[in-house]
Amino acid sequence: MLQRSIPDDGAIAELTDEQIDEWRSHAHVSSSALREKEPQRTAEDSAPAVNWLFVDLNSYFASCEQQKRPELRNRPVAVVPMMADTTCCIAASYEAKAYGVKTGTIVGDAKRLCPDLILVEGRHELYTQIHREVVEAVESCVPVTAVASIDEMACRLIGRERPLLTAMELARKVKRTIREQVGDMLRSSVGLAPNRFLAKIASNMEKPDGLVALPVDVLPTALPLLALRDLPGIGTRTEKRLNARGIHTMQQLLALNCEQMGQLWGSVWGERLWHWLRGQDFDLSDNEHAKSIGHQHVLAPEMRTPERAWAVALKLLHKAALRLREADLWAASIGLAVGFAVPRAQQEIPNSVSSYGVPRRGWHSEIKLTECQDNQTLITALRKLWQQQPGGEQNAYPYFVGVHLGGLVPDKLHSLSLFDSMDGSEKRARLYEAMDALNRKYGMQTLAPATMLTAYKAAPTRIAFHSVPDLF
Repeated sequence: MLQRSIPDDGAIAELTDEQIDEWRSHAHVSSSALREKEPQRTAEDSAPAVNWLFVDLNSYFASCEQQKRPELRNRPVAVVPMMADTTCCIAASYEAKAYGVKTGTIVGDAKRLCPDLILVEGRHELYTQIHREVVEAVESCVPVTAVASIDEMACRLIGRERPLLTAMELARKVKRTIREQVGDMLRSSVGLAPNRFLAKIASNMEKPDGLVALPVDVLPTALPLLALRDLPGIGTRTEKRLNARGIHTMQQLLALNCEQMGQLWGSVWGERLWHWLRGQDFDLSDNEHAKSIGHQHVLAPEMRTPERAWAVALKLLHKAALRLREADLWAASIGLAVGFAVPRAQQEIPNSVSSYGVPRRGWHSEIKLTECQDNQTLITALRKLWQQQPGGEQNAYPYFVGVHLGGLVPDKLHSLSLFDSMDGSEKRARLYEAMDALNRKYGMQTLAPATMLTAYKAAPTRIAFHSVPDLF
């Protein structure tokens, strides 16, 4: 492999665009390595500049279907996890959105809003494959620093890519390349900003097919015009909590100092947000890791028996445990949620209807664990939870199952047990390492508990909105 050296300090200022591309492609120079050599901007160099380019694919799942199936183009399309009126839409084309159909809309309601709506059952293999093609297309223009989700990616800009006009042209090139190399239906919105957080905000400000830049000099004017919900991480619950503390607008939020923001969130996140909203750019700590891993599934009608629901719960746990080990994490708790459909006569009881439109009674519980990551321990704990379920009403049956692993601890912070060598933990670890390798290579059903057999097709892999799913 051809190797190229990094120029001496100060010489980076003389690099041409072609030289930067050459070093990146042949020497695999990372953005961070080049950044260390890049001189600081001087006071005289006051031209607007940005550090991040954020790509957000528009109506991604629906666009993938329209790309692969020309007969769906220019028609209202909703992607659903299964063909049932009680489930919800996981994506909608812009033609469907014009009727008010959106992610989370119950299918029965979506049909009433848009009588001509075309329902398509989700195909995670297709969306994952197209995702990889999109990443390759973006990589041909600028290196992808991080994949934020199946339909989002962030690119750190360096050197001559950072001036605003150059970055804008680069963004147009990215959008054009995606459509040329992947498909005309794959439209994207791109955001440019001094940090990744603001770049994501910018990507959401103009859809579909938008391009918005938020350099530092426009932040005091642009940010007060946003709503609290426009900030990543602020959902319904967080907004209600902020409202309860007297924060209803972006102007009120921006008026707080760093210490007040930390107190408002009750964590370091508030302080980070304060700095990000002022254009500061910094990486998150290496100690950042997922706090929980979980899967949930709405059961098909033929799976709504206690025995088959238990098989689905086992499969969900199997998938969560595989992700746990792949991330080198250990779980300190396990939780189980079960939703029971009840007779229609009880539908009028307040709060008795689920978000899927099913009259229901819900139950959930959680137990603490000694930090673990092996299936045997987790299955034993899950069985205890399953046996704790209360007796159901007559004719009630399970329609929903969810399993989550919490209190996650990274391997480097895992507390060893004095009895690890005595209870077979080391042997189980080697066993599940081998099982995981086989399942990753040949599919999840290669090695699994026999009790999962009835659930293989009942709980297929769904798209994870914050990650790219494994193909099993």
